[in-house]
Amino acid sequence: MKREDMNVAAQNGLTEQPISLDVLKEKYLKAGESGMEDLFRRVARSLASVENEDQRAAQEARFLQNLRAGGIGAGRIMSAAGTNIQATLINCFVQPVGDCIQGVDDEGFPGIYEALREAAETMRRGGGVGYDFSRIRPRGAEVKGTASMASGPCSYINVFDQSCSTVESAGARRGAQMGVLRIDHPDVQEFITAKRTPGRWNNFNVSVGVTGGFMQAVEQDADWELVHGAKPGAGLIAKGAHQRADGQWVYKTVKARAMWDSIMKSAYDFAEPGILFIDNINTDNNLSYCETINATNPCGEQPLPSYGCCDLGPIILTRFVKNPFGIHGTAEFDFAAFEEVVATEVRMLDNVLDATFWPLPQQRDEAMAKRRIGVGFTGMGNTLCMLKLRYDSPEGRDMGARITEVMRNAAYAASVELAKEKGAFPKFDAKGYLKAGTFASRLPKALQDAIKKHGIRNSHLLSIAPTGTVSLAFADNASNGIEPPFSWTYTRRKREADGSTSEYTVEDHAWRLYKAMGGDVNQLPEYFVSALEMSAADHIAMMQVVQPFIDTSISKTVNIPEDYPFEDFKNLYLGAWKAGLKGCATYRPNSILGAVLETTKPKEEAKPAAAPAKEEVQAVVDPMRTVIESRPKGSLSAVTDKIEYWTQEGQKRLYLIVSFLPVERPEGGTVDRAIEFFMPVGQNGESQQWITSSMRLLSLAARGGFLERALEDMRKVVWDRGPVRLGTFERPDGARVPMWHDSEVAAIAYAIQQILAERARSPEQLQLALTDAQEAVTPSVHEQHSDKAGAQLMAGKKCPECGAHAMIRKDGCEYCTSCGHLGSCG
Repeated sequence: MKREDMNVAAQNGLTEQPISLDVLKEKYLKAGESGMEDLFRRVARSLASVENEDQRAAQEARFLQNLRAGGIGAGRIMSAAGTNIQATLINCFVQPVGDCIQGVDDEGFPGIYEALREAAETMRRGGGVGYDFSRIRPRGAEVKGTASMASGPCSYINVFDQSCSTVESAGARRGAQMGVLRIDHPDVQEFITAKRTPGRWNNFNVSVGVTGGFMQAVEQDADWELVHGAKPGAGLIAKGAHQRADGQWVYKTVKARAMWDSIMKSAYDFAEPGILFIDNINTDNNLSYCETINATNPCGEQPLPSYGCCDLGPIILTRFVKNPFGIHGTAEFDFAAFEEVVATEVRMLDNVLDATFWPLPQQRDEAMAKRRIGVGFTGMGNTLCMLKLRYDSPEGRDMGARITEVMRNAAYAASVELAKEKGAFPKFDAKGYLKAGTFASRLPKALQDAIKKHGIRNSHLLSIAPTGTVSLAFADNASNGIEPPFSWTYTRRKREADGSTSEYTVEDHAWRLYKAMGGDVNQLPEYFVSALEMSAADHIAMMQVVQPFIDTSISKTVNIPEDYPFEDFKNLYLGAWKAGLKGCATYRPNSILGAVLETTKPKEEAKPAAAPAKEEVQAVVDPMRTVIESRPKGSLSAVTDKIEYWTQEGQKRLYLIVSFLPVERPEGGTVDRAIEFFMPVGQNGESQQWITSSMRLLSLAARGGFLERALEDMRKVVWDRGPVRLGTFERPDGARVPMWHDSEVAAIAYAIQQILAERARSPEQLQLALTDAQEAVTPSVHEQHSDKAGAQLMAGKKCPECGAHAMIRKDGCEYCTSCGHLGSCG
C-alpha cells in the first residue's frame, strides 16, 4: 500500500479492511491503477483539465490534496472521470414526460416514447432517472386522434420499468428510477397501490407529489378533487365527471383523509410510496422565479426541473475529528480545515459540469444555464459518536446542524468567489434569487450582499445523498450520509468468479477505531447508538435541524420496528410536513415484504461411514432412482391437481396430471413413484407450449431416476417479470405468510414437489420431498445472527447477491441486512 493510501484508512493506525479494497477494485479502479492514489490522480487531472491552461497544474494539485483530505466525488465521478468511456459523471437526472405518444405535447414536453428513448440513453450512459408522470392523461380519458380511451400513466410506467431492466448501464451499473404522480391525478389510487402486486415496477422507487392544500384537507377531513386537463370519456362524464371554471376536469371527488390513509397503509406495509412535499420544495427553491419542480432523482435528495441533474460530492466528516472519543485529548471538530475542503469541493464539482459527457443536449443546456451542484457529507453518525455525542440527543442534533450550517456558508462563499472569477450562472437574477421565502433569503446578510454585488456561480450548492459504495470504498465504511450507523459489524458473503462464496467481517469505522484505540467494544459507551436503537421521531428530528441549511433535500430512510403503531406512523409524515421537510421515506420490516427470516439449526456434517468388509460391499438398490426404460402399458394411478398462483399479471390457473407406478422396496412392500407428468389440452395461455414441454422433460427425468435433481434445477429458474406467489410458509409463531418464487417455472416445480409430498407414504418420504421447499425460504443459521455488535436481519426482498429475503431500503439504497450487498446508489 502506498503512503498516500494509508491516510485513507489508517489516519488513526487502522489498516484497510477487506470490504473497502473489494469495493474499490470492483467499482472504481481502472486498468493500470493499483490503489486509491492512482484513482485520485486520475480524477484530479480530469477535473482540472477544464481550467485555463495556466491554472491546470495548480488546480490539479489542489484537487488531489482535497481528495486525500476527504473531499471526494460521488460514484460516477470516481468511477468514470478521466476514462475514455463515454459515461456521464452525473449520478442522476429528471426527465420530462408529456401527454402524447410521440413528438412533443401542446406545452412542449416530449411524448411518452420520446421520453422513453431519452431515458434509455441516459441510463445507458450511467445516469439514474426521475420522472413526473402526472401530465399523462388518466385511464378512461378521451384520445381524439384514435377515437379511443387512454390507458393511464400506470400502464406506461410498466413500459419504462421493462426498458430499465434491459438497458445495460455504463460501468455495469443498472440505472435507478423514481416515478412521481401528483396527489390530485385521477389515477393516483392505482399508483399508490401498484407495488402491492408482486414484481410490478421492480426498477422504480415511487413517490406521491403531495401539496400543502391536500395536507390541509387531510387535517380538516375535507373533500379532495382528482383532476386533469384531458377530457374524460363519455362513460366517466355520465358518472359525474365535470369541468371546473379553471378548465380542469374533475374525474372524481374523494375524502382526503381516506386517500391519505391509503397512502400510509401502502407505505406501512410495502415501504412505498414515499412522499414529496412539492409545495415545500418549490417555495424554498432559489430558482422559483424561473422553474417549477415536480420530481426528484431516484434517491430523493435532489428535487429537479425537467432535464435537471445532480452533480454530487460528499465530504468524509470523520476526517475532521481531532482526538476521537476523547482518548488522547478533548474530542473536537476541525471546522477550519472543513471549510477549506468545502471551498475546494465547490470548484471541483463546478468543473464536473464542463468535464462530463452529457447523454442529451437538453441536459447540458439545463446544467449550463443554472450550474447546480451538490456538496454533501458522509459519516455524520460516526462523527457524532467520535465526538462523544449521541445521534439522538439534543447535543448531537446541535452539532449536526452546526456542521451543516458551516458547510452551507463555506459553499455559498466559495461560489460567490467563483462568480467573480468565471461569472455567475446565466439564469441568475438577484431579485428573484433572494426574494423572501427562498433558501438564499435565509443566508447571512454578508453573503446576501455579496451575491447581490457579484452574483453566484451555482444556483444550488448542497445535497445530502446516499453514499453507499463510496463510503465503503473511500471512508472505511463510515456511516452512510446523514445516517447513524446501521450495525457495528456484519458478515459479508461474496460470490467469487469461480462460483464459490467467501466470507469476512465488515466493521463500522467508528467501532473499529474505538477498538483499535483500546476501547472495550463489549461495553460500548452510551454514545454508540445505532439506527435501530433510536426512535423514529429521533430520525426525523435530525432531518428537521439539518434541512434548513440544505438548499435541495436529504436522502434518509427512517427505519421503524415492525410493531410500530399505525397511527404513530401516520403522525410521522404529518410532522415531517409541518416541520418543512421536503420528503419522507420509511421502512418497516414485515412479513408482507418478504419471507420472514427464522433461526434454524445448522445441518450436521455427515460423518463418513466405516468402510464395509470386502464381502459386504454391494450395490444398494434405490427403487426411486432405478431407470425405467418406458412407461408400462395400461392404466396407472394418477393425481389431477389445480395449481393457482399469482404473477404481476394477476391470478393464473392450470391443471396438471401426475401418474404413479408402484415399485417394490428392498425391505418389502411398495412405494408410489411418479413417472409421468402431463398437462391436459385446452388450457389457454401463451405458456401452454413451454409447460407441455417441461412436463415431457420431467417425465423423462422421472423415468431416468433423477426427478429430484430436475425439480431442484427448475426451482432455481429466474425471470425478469418479478416474483410469483404460490403457497404459504409457517412461521415459528404459527402464522402463515406467502411464499415467493423467482419465476413461473420455479413455482410450478414447487407445486409438483407438494404433489409428490402428499403422495408419499411414510413420514421420512414426506420430509425428503419437503426439504427443498423449506430450504428455499429459510436461510442458514449463518445468515441470521443478531446481537448488540452485529447486524439485525430484517425481512425484505430477495437479495441478488446472497439470495436471502433481506433487502431493505436504507438511506435511499437497496441494502441487504444478510450479506451487506448494496443496490444502485451513490
